[in-house]
Amino acid sequence: MGNTESVAAQKRLARFRPEERPVVECVFDRLLGAGPPSGPPAGTTLTLETLQASMGDLAPDSMVRRVHRCMCGIDAELPAPGKACSAAAAGASREQLLIFLADSLRGTAEERAPLVMAMSRAGDGDVTREQLAEFLQDLVSAVVQVVVQRGRLQAWQPERMGDSSVGVKLLAEQMCSELKPSDEGGLDVSCVEDWIFRVSQVSLYLEVLVAEGLGVSLSGRPAPTLLPVCRETSWKDVRSLLDIPTLMFLAPQLPDSYSAPWRLVFSMQLHGESFTRMLAGLTGCGPTLLLIRDTKGHVFGGFASHSWELKPQFQGDSRCFLFTVFPRLRVYTATGYNEHFMYLNQHQQTMPNGLGMGGQHGYFGLWLDADFGRGHSRARPKCTTYGSPALSGEEDFTLDSVEVWAVGKPPAPEEGEEGPGKKSILDADLEVQAMMEMTGKTLHSQGFREPEEDGQ
Repeated sequence: MGNTESVAAQKRLARFRPEERPVVECVFDRLLGAGPPSGPPAGTTLTLETLQASMGDLAPDSMVRRVHRCMCGIDAELPAPGKACSAAAAGASREQLLIFLADSLRGTAEERAPLVMAMSRAGDGDVTREQLAEFLQDLVSAVVQVVVQRGRLQAWQPERMGDSSVGVKLLAEQMCSELKPSDEGGLDVSCVEDWIFRVSQVSLYLEVLVAEGLGVSLSGRPAPTLLPVCRETSWKDVRSLLDIPTLMFLAPQLPDSYSAPWRLVFSMQLHGESFTRMLAGLTGCGPTLLLIRDTKGHVFGGFASHSWELKPQFQGDSRCFLFTVFPRLRVYTATGYNEHFMYLNQHQQTMPNGLGMGGQHGYFGLWLDADFGRGHSRARPKCTTYGSPALSGEEDFTLDSVEVWAVGKPPAPEEGEEGPGKKSILDADLEVQAMMEMTGKTLHSQGFREPEEDGQ
């Protein structure tokens, strides 16, 4: 095992597969520019400057310093890092690096918690929530850099999307909001351990940072896919309401089975201010993600688990959810109180015409009027279906921008179902239609048809 002699280091190395161990053992030599078999001279350590040369193009300098300080504070004689990293030495030893790699790449929540606290701590005192939030900003920022610089954008184009620097702060705040302080109100190892166990992004992002920043490629753990694939999007004509960190947050919220490429099926920038055009994009394309920005700057939306259908009844299931993007990044899932998940109607005289999610008629958690341009988010105090507060800047809002992303496979048409090439029975028999109108019968199926473009 070369220069790695402590029991703690040997146990850590045993976590890796046999074919992975030489890769891990060589990281120290490679970072110092020395070849394996002899390696660097005894007493040589991994300095901050050496770490900056390896990680500097991906992570903020403050993040590199956090990692180096953490490595240097590890006690290689202990079975697990205790209050590691309170004071940084001149450099990290081979054993300290190996323990750091094992705990960050293959560790449990219990083993990662001391590392996270060490990288968050500013001095010798206790870790504060503010310090942890600053660490998360550095961590998320580094992961975004990995996605961009390592060519893992999956056809998304950051220059045609929202400001990632804003998204980094919002995602870091969202992750930090999941932290439950100890009974004394502070942050100790146990509450950080519980947080890491519940919030999977912490471990995932730490693994990405360490593997990419230190160049550790392990056969047993392929690089994670942080973004969904994007297809059929005319980027030259649109600027999306999404940014990379927001996409990193929203995509994992979708059910596991929804792994189809995302496709932009409606955008006010491309298709104009038309409810009918939006319906053409929404209906028949499977699960969708609706994003809205109001004139107050709030960005919010909803996920529809099924294709939208024009009908005067509620639809969907408990996989639907509402969310906010700005000024806070949050997801609000079904409460089980009722099944008012999705509602879509048009051209009806006795029922509301528009698109709604959650709540009830007149008091939706999210509502877009069929006249387009206006909507509401009425939660007093919370939406009964999703437990969400008001999503918009004001209860009754004015649209600034809307976009709809198809995020799942379109449903297969059922036998006998109306499709793009089939006509309604009313269209097939105009005499029946005329007779129904003469006898005063309401043509309910008018509200179910695939809308035609009206140039609104």
